[in-house]
Amino acid sequence: MLTEGFVNAPIVAGEELQGLPGFWAAHLMWLSETAEYDPVPEWFGVDGADADAALDALTDEDRWPLFRIPFGGGHTANVLGVNFPDDPGTEYFITHPDWGRHGRLAGLGGHHAGPGLSWRELHHIARTPDLTAPGTHAEHARLLLLLPVLGDRDLPEDATDTVGDALTSTGLPAVEARSLAEALLADHPLWEPAEWELASASPLSGGREPFQGILHCDEPLSPRFGTHLARGITREQSDRLAHALGTWPTT
Repeated sequence: MLTEGFVNAPIVAGEELQGLPGFWAAHLMWLSETAEYDPVPEWFGVDGADADAALDALTDEDRWPLFRIPFGGGHTANVLGVNFPDDPGTEYFITHPDWGRHGRLAGLGGHHAGPGLSWRELHHIARTPDLTAPGTHAEHARLLLLLPVLGDRDLPEDATDTVGDALTSTGLPAVEARSLAEALLADHPLWEPAEWELASASPLSGGREPFQGILHCDEPLSPRFGTHLARGITREQSDRLAHALGTWPTT
């Protein structure tokens, strides 16, 4: 079983779909739409037929593609096409063999929820593949697979360069990649950018110390608003997750 929690769903490994010429256009074109730009497949160096073929594969009701992004400590970030006939979407979540349930990051579709990752987390996951686990290991592909759930009010100055370099690694010329990266990091079509902060003790928690190192999101639409990233895990498991996400306090 590729992942648990989706009973009788026709889940298949999706990594090979990244080899389709129109894959990145199908995956990201909607995200690059801004008030000034109406995206077209040619932005990604492909034509409409290539993008349509990739989109058909990504939204196949009989084959739900799962993209696995394994990172530190045995954790895996997952991107799953949930291709229900009447309510298709994409679910983003983290799994670990020792957890009893998923850590939901975000959902795209009719009932969207996000953002799911800060830039700090996204960048760290992209750069720390677990080469012993199945899935996508190339840094540029890992970054772009998870980019749709980014929502961060405090992007670093080099964020556009980082995304541009990732796009260049897919085959785009540098000039086009830079412009596309700017569009991808502009206003998200589904949610507002969020503030991400380490949690502090709340009066509502009875004075209990929060789990250290896990960022909390201030955007109410996010599954990570006011809650742990993964419910039901122990403090020790949360500590390992924080280290794997690159958010464990250094001082």
